Amino acid sequence: MNRIFSASSASPLRFGRFFLACGLLMLLSEVWKQACLTFVLNHGSYEWRYFPFHLCSIPMYILPFLPYTKSPLLRNTFLSFLMTFGLLGGIAVFADTSGLHYPLRALTFHSYAWHVLLIVVGILAAAARYSEMPGSLPGFRDYAGAVVFYLLCCAAAASINQICGRFGTINMFYINPDYPMEQIVFSDLVPWLGNLTVIFLYIGMTVFGAGILFLMWRVLLPRAAAILSGTVRPV
Repeated sequence: MNRIFSASSASPLRFGRFFLACGLLMLLSEVWKQACLTFVLNHGSYEWRYFPFHLCSIPMYILPFLPYTKSPLLRNTFLSFLMTFGLLGGIAVFADTSGLHYPLRALTFHSYAWHVLLIVVGILAAAARYSEMPGSLPGFRDYAGAVVFYLLCCAAAASINQICGRFGTINMFYINPDYPMEQIVFSDLVPWLGNLTVIFLYIGMTVFGAGILFLMWRVLLPRAAAILSGTVRPV
């Protein structure tokens, strides 16, 4: 286990292979999911609400390119996003699992496995960030980069909602003002605050939740490395 936090030159390669494998697996499984939804459940009619551009979908687009990302700034941004926003997306869905269930059991299994994988990827992204820069904690600049990337994804989701809305129901990132907020807790606030206000609140709280995870990693990463290296005993 202590090799996870090692600073050897093999660490980026080791993590890179894992991230690449996960990215390709997610891409292939998403193609299979879209085919099942379209041709098995919907008889050849595509439902735009299943378009793969939610918060939980973004790691699928990042991971295949992450091993080949040479820019330290961009690489740290991607790793910081995976260990905060990506991890948050994997965890938060288990507060309300109704969206994970489909008439086809294989699709339900896929949804659960997908979000468990997001949690694993998020944890290993934090380990990769720390092992590549030993002794250097993820900085607030890294978190700021992840926030900017998340907001850019929100902007892209809003554009997709507007462009593709003419073809059917679509609510990427759950921020389409044409549809009531669906997320648990936030949906209860709509009658009090209005849908658009709640959408912005949802975005803000997502940033806040990712920030909590970022602070958690700043505390846990050095302690985990110390425990695994044997310099500190677990309490």
